[in-house]
Amino acid sequence: MTVTRVALTFDAELPDRPSGPGIDVGILDTLERLGVSATFFLQGRWVEAAPVVARRIVADGHLVGSHGYYHAEMPLLTDAGLARDIEAAAEAIIAATGADPRPWFRCPFGAGADDPRVRGAIERAGYRHVGWDVSGEDWRPDRSAADIRDEVLAGCRHHGDGAVVLLHAWPDRTPAALEGIIDGLRADGATLVRLDALRPYPTVRGSST
Repeated sequence: MTVTRVALTFDAELPDRPSGPGIDVGILDTLERLGVSATFFLQGRWVEAAPVVARRIVADGHLVGSHGYYHAEMPLLTDAGLARDIEAAAEAIIAATGADPRPWFRCPFGAGADDPRVRGAIERAGYRHVGWDVSGEDWRPDRSAADIRDEVLAGCRHHGDGAVVLLHAWPDRTPAALEGIIDGLRADGATLVRLDALRPYPTVRGSST
């Protein structure tokens, strides 16, 4: 299947596994050097911890969405907790970057994306949930940069036009894989776009961290 458009997306969140400093900046440097626009789903607490990086994401022309405030499994939250988590994330993102993340939302872990109660809370807040078609599984400690690159390229080739790729901003393997992913996609004839360039908009696939 011919690859034409691919959207690289990154979940920017506080890691629950060890990671080295400056990884987020390394991703941004590579995207800037190679002229790629991507989409970042920002966790509210991460934005509060890394406002300078969050502002650079917006300044570099990347699209931002919300990844919730606490990175909690949203089905575990009460109705009031869901509303507050979604609202708190938006407040943190707007305060730090000036960019409104609506209408883009990605549930932490993908949990709740098919739950009518969670989806209802997301939609009432002005969002649509966005999942992914291809995951590099870069959160797994046993994955090398080459593994991530090969998984993403194979997944995009299989999916074809409009593939949404899930990566994370914190694993040290992700920056090492990124240039190979971009070069490989371009060699396949892909155009790398932000989510807002895709029609129809994607919904959800898979699960993640």
